[in-house]
Amino acid sequence: MNARGKFSYALLIAGTLFTAAPSHAAQTAETVDARISRLEQELAELKALVKTNSSASKPLEIPVQPAPPKNIEPLNAVTVSPDSGVKVQLYGFARLDASYDTGKINPGNIALWVRPEGLNNHDNEWDLTGTATRLGLNLSGPDTDTIKLSGNIEIDFLGGGTENNMNPRMRHAYLKAYWPASDFSIIAGQTWDVISSLIPFVDDPAIMWAAGNIGSRHPQLRLTKGFSTGNNSRIELAAAASRTIGETNTLADTWNTDPGKDANMPTIQGRIAFSEPLLVENQPATLAVSGHYGQEEWDTDKTGNHKTLDSWSCNMELSMPLSEKLTFAGEFFTGANLDDYWGGIGQGVNTVTLNDIRSKGGWTALRYTLSPSTSLSIGAGIDNPNDNDLPLGGRTLNQTIFATFVKKITRNFILGLQLSEWKTDYNNAPESNAIRMQSSLTYKF
Repeated sequence: MNARGKFSYALLIAGTLFTAAPSHAAQTAETVDARISRLEQELAELKALVKTNSSASKPLEIPVQPAPPKNIEPLNAVTVSPDSGVKVQLYGFARLDASYDTGKINPGNIALWVRPEGLNNHDNEWDLTGTATRLGLNLSGPDTDTIKLSGNIEIDFLGGGTENNMNPRMRHAYLKAYWPASDFSIIAGQTWDVISSLIPFVDDPAIMWAAGNIGSRHPQLRLTKGFSTGNNSRIELAAAASRTIGETNTLADTWNTDPGKDANMPTIQGRIAFSEPLLVENQPATLAVSGHYGQEEWDTDKTGNHKTLDSWSCNMELSMPLSEKLTFAGEFFTGANLDDYWGGIGQGVNTVTLNDIRSKGGWTALRYTLSPSTSLSIGAGIDNPNDNDLPLGGRTLNQTIFATFVKKITRNFILGLQLSEWKTDYNNAPESNAIRMQSSLTYKF
């Protein structure tokens, strides 16, 4: 191509580009304007939406499941009221006890001692009762950062009455305040005595009272302090001021008084216990000593003359796992005027001489756990009052041996069987004895 042709070709290309450029620029400008317009419209819509949401009465919330509080109660716990925050758990059992005795055991539905021979007492008898049925309420909360509150109200139907219309009896009614940081607690109300805290491995609701096991339930104010001593061991100190309950005093001619209420002081109870795993890991053995001291004021006439009698005891208890399945337990006591604690075979004061009745005794038992639902127990107990303190016809010795089988058919359905022999001696009377065969069916809830 010559120079003239090249120049003409260059002019043609330049003209083409020049004419195309305005068209492309116009197209680009138009596209940008449209996009800006669309963005302005979307921004206006967003502003309107924000304005609408901000004018609503409540902002949009995403539901969040709150974390459960610490120490939450079981699902079957019931709140008493939203204001109190107290939790209440219902528990108890319906129970039927059936027994057959080869001699007359007092009082019959439960076993305490054998009645003296004669007066048609050496005769077979049987009992069928639901009086051991129990109903209770466990109370808890509301807690604070330093104090845990709890309580218990419990009744059974061993309060007397006719066999098919028995009266309720208060077993427990107390509150407990516990300070975990210092391992210190206060109990106020009626519950178990501080002394002799173990319960024999028996199926009889009388738990060998008057046959070696002492300790009952009394209104009290109790203080308990625990001390950790390392190696999973613990020392516990407990002291209580409790109600003194004496026999009915009929010595003051025309009126009856309660010598326990007449006394100038409450009964003082104390216990020190040491617990540590010895033979079985994670199963502590417990050795404890305990005692009580109280007074009874017996009015002898209407002019204020009276005689003060002491009530006291010194006690020792031991609970020791011998293996993972075998446990030994036992108690020993000595003291005077112990009828209110089920000692002295239910005899505390000789109202003829107006002297207290001294007594000593105890019990031992072994329990073998065949499986988590089945256990076998054997044991024996004795209560031996001082013969010189007793009136004519008083009970001088009470002994029992027993074997017990307990089977949890289900978690809530329990069968109990017990075979026991009872021997009771009397002052100037022959020995009385009886074999007792008993069973129980319990529906626990």
